[in-house]
Amino acid sequence: QGQLVESGGGVVQPGGSLRLSCVASGFTFNIYYMGWVRQAPGKGPEWVSTINFDGSSTRYADSVKGRFTISRDNTKDTLFLQMNSLKPEDTAMYYCARVGPRWSDDLSDWDYGAQGTQVTVSS
Repeated sequence: QGQLVESGGGVVQPGGSLRLSCVASGFTFNIYYMGWVRQAPGKGPEWVSTINFDGSSTRYADSVKGRFTISRDNTKDTLFLQMNSLKPEDTAMYYCARVGPRWSDDLSDWDYGAQGTQVTVSS
């Protein structure tokens, strides 16, 4: 079924940057659309970004557009999320997700990393 392991989170001041990574294993990474979803305490999951199978097309939530960049390295089965100009409202647990063979908005249908990585933006 596969495994997704996220890393790269931490505590950063407003305006700072972080780069999240997600290493995939156990499935053919380069045929799947991939994404990032975040969940803040007491809130439901929020879609952040999606990338197609070869990295040539990306989509972003309005809340992160222009600040976050999703990318992938299919030679290393790794997904990335570069986060710049971070704001306190970006504080959340970030999860890597295997979306599927095409674009999908149904977060309940995605497969998620088991642990996530915590991002805290605070002064």
